[in-house]
Amino acid sequence: MFKAADRENMGWVSVKDGLNIRFLCLFAMLCSVSGIGVNWGTQSSHPLPPDTLVKLLRENGFQRVKLFDADYGTLKALGKSGIEVMVGIPNDMLASVGGSMKAAEKWVAKNVSAHITSNNVNIRYVAVGNEPFLETYNGSYLGITYPALRNIQSALVKAGLGSQVKVTVPLNADVYSTSSGSPSGGDFRTDIHDLMLTIVNFLSVSGSPFTVNIYPFISLYSDPNFPVEYAFFDGNGSPLNDGGTLYYNMFDANLDTLAHALQKNGFANLPIIVGEIGWPTDGDRNANIEYARRFNQGFMSHISGGRGTPMRPGPIDAYLFSLIDEDAKSIAPGNFERHWGIFTFDGQPKYPLNLGTTNTGALIPAKDVHYLEKKWCVMKPSARLDDPQVELSVSYACGLADCTSLGYGTSCGNLDDRGNISYAFNSYFQKNNQLEVACKFPNLSMITKMDPTPTVGNCKFQIMIQPYYESTGSRFGFGQKPLGLISVILILLAVL
Repeated sequence: MFKAADRENMGWVSVKDGLNIRFLCLFAMLCSVSGIGVNWGTQSSHPLPPDTLVKLLRENGFQRVKLFDADYGTLKALGKSGIEVMVGIPNDMLASVGGSMKAAEKWVAKNVSAHITSNNVNIRYVAVGNEPFLETYNGSYLGITYPALRNIQSALVKAGLGSQVKVTVPLNADVYSTSSGSPSGGDFRTDIHDLMLTIVNFLSVSGSPFTVNIYPFISLYSDPNFPVEYAFFDGNGSPLNDGGTLYYNMFDANLDTLAHALQKNGFANLPIIVGEIGWPTDGDRNANIEYARRFNQGFMSHISGGRGTPMRPGPIDAYLFSLIDEDAKSIAPGNFERHWGIFTFDGQPKYPLNLGTTNTGALIPAKDVHYLEKKWCVMKPSARLDDPQVELSVSYACGLADCTSLGYGTSCGNLDDRGNISYAFNSYFQKNNQLEVACKFPNLSMITKMDPTPTVGNCKFQIMIQPYYESTGSRFGFGQKPLGLISVILILLAVL
């Protein structure tokens, strides 16, 4: 019933657009939700400056943020913000900190202790790995995750932070399943059952939470027969009857499957954090703005009363996935991977979403965002569609840029052939800071100052933001970072 996600990163957020929430309702929401969290991913070709994103977090009332690594600039920017931080250890570092106590102590000293003492960062959790037991990883991290968890916990205790900072392992919902098709049949996956009990016991003894990522969208994406309405919180589908307990949405059923698994193995009271929950806005026919708004707003409304699920009736701690779009993420799981943000890459709200944290009930956009010039790279009117260079050029551009908004059911799915080609060219042009050489596809492309964005629909030909280079802490003007090898390849391509 619950499909596994073939992914490495994912998240959550929301309430109901156009809803006039009076003071008492807003007060109830703020009191019942144990801090609204959001995932902050950094796999972007043109990231916004960390200070800009921290301001975005604060102005939108996010009280907690979950990171996937321990980037110095990001953590420094979070200093004195008061925002509670979950800092991450990537999967590729698990062998190092798990195989050496000294390496674990060094990691904690550099990425936790230093930021708490010197930068006043409110670090509360260390996420050891990210979904390390995904079946698609073929057991790559099975032997090193628990040693890493144990060593990091010991290093935190040695640093005097054992009571202040807790460890956890964000896990995909594929670590548990149900033999009966109902939540009450929940238990941990057979092949990792003993390992899961070892980890769960460790979390319990150390006073740490179980973190799980739940994605109804992935179930819908993976299974064409999945009931669409069951993915949402206001759906009209038939509820699942589990021995008299009715489940009206997949989230409740999935979370309670975990709760039953924990209870069945003697850990009924272990705290659960929803590490990632959300809905993408592009890259698939079911990934669109309306579905994303409906899901995220529904989730916020669902948890605002603090009623939780049948098995866990209290307030739910959760982190929306995610803060902004990331155009450099792997699309191996699907083109939707680059479109999970509730904000666009430049910090603009995608749709109405009431978190119950702002005076207006609306998302507040990022401020002081600097863009490149208003110019685009498009297909020449004189260029022929049957030119043999077209296919090669489009493939090249999309391979190095982002064309995930093209295709069936996507935001730009209604473009004609010339529109698709122009979109690919412009994506490459913008990603390379509008350098002239990035719009020299052989006899096919030209630079224009007329916006090619269609007047109807959600498709948009983007203008990239100015690049920010963290090492200098500053922005550069238009096209000041050369393409290097890429420009050479393009020049060679142009003379073919």
